[in-house]
Amino acid sequence: MAKEGPLRGIRIVEMTGLGPAPLAAQLLADLGADVVAVDRASGPADPTDLNRRNKRSIALNLKDPRGMRACRRLIEGSDVLIEGFRPGVMERLGLGPSECLDANPRLVYARMTGWGQAGPAAATAGHDINYISLSGALNAVGHKDRPPVPPLNLFGDYGGGSMFLIFGVLAALIERAQSGKGQVVDAAMVDGVSAMMSVYYMFQARRTWSPEREANMLDGGAHFYRCYETKDGKAIAVGAIEPQFYAELCERAGLPHDPPEVQHDRAAWPGLGETFAEVFRRKTRAEWAEIFAGSDACVTPVLTIEESEEHPHMKARAVLFRGAGDVLQAAPAPRFGRTPAPEVRAPHGPGADSAAVLAEAGYSAAEIVEMAESGVIT
Repeated sequence: MAKEGPLRGIRIVEMTGLGPAPLAAQLLADLGADVVAVDRASGPADPTDLNRRNKRSIALNLKDPRGMRACRRLIEGSDVLIEGFRPGVMERLGLGPSECLDANPRLVYARMTGWGQAGPAAATAGHDINYISLSGALNAVGHKDRPPVPPLNLFGDYGGGSMFLIFGVLAALIERAQSGKGQVVDAAMVDGVSAMMSVYYMFQARRTWSPEREANMLDGGAHFYRCYETKDGKAIAVGAIEPQFYAELCERAGLPHDPPEVQHDRAAWPGLGETFAEVFRRKTRAEWAEIFAGSDACVTPVLTIEESEEHPHMKARAVLFRGAGDVLQAAPAPRFGRTPAPEVRAPHGPGADSAAVLAEAGYSAAEIVEMAESGVIT
């Protein structure tokens, strides 16, 4: 258990699953929360399974009444429960909100789904691409003459999912400090992605947003906010929105400096984009990176994951590090001045901490041995 970090002293039970719930629990564990993952079966540690870092694990047979009782005891002694199953699964296990909150009224019961706990699609399967397609976000990503491009699974799973689950958990913990009561947090990816779309709803209301891809300032339509191919077949990212940044971009690239009324004239964007593309193809990515280094032109090289590790800024801030097994990963974020995050602990294997966790929950050594021998601890 961590004894440092802003979340030290917070106990979290995570019902192990896939996707955004494990990341949310990992990020909370990174900041010092004691996260115990409830696994179905024991297994070896995998240093590449980064969502398990800083967590402990217990492997329980929840089909055995003794395993279910042990799980309930863990939940009764915790501050937060995180689960990412389809609606109804936890209720069928006998671990639904009513049972858990009756036993532990201070519990923050955090539920992570794509569609939410209610609504016509709530019981159906889906993935990030489906959740962001309904929000209007996916329609804006990609080239205008081709179907939309999935933006990894950062929008739905991790932006609208993990981050809003964490947001909900922390808000509920703050409210609990005032009321003394826990509550259910219903974190749905469709809700979270839609909340992140606020500025685009503003553009829509002001009639400055086009549903056509590559027709808006932030979707690649503007010549000053897109990626360009370089001489060596790589790419640079240009984001010079403000007039003063645009002026520096043009000066350093040797481009004509257009006044703001031309820079933001959408009718001029296609032609200016062609001019920019032709200029940026004259030099390599490294050459352009050197030209724009230290400037306010808002131009950066488009790096691979491996290249990112070696970038001077990323190295200076120690954004990335190599952990157990020489696995590249991100350092805990955000950073805290008075209560820094504890040192990152390597991922534990499923069930690696079963005995220790049960002992903390009040089980005797003899009871733990019997549970292991009888298959309650799997």
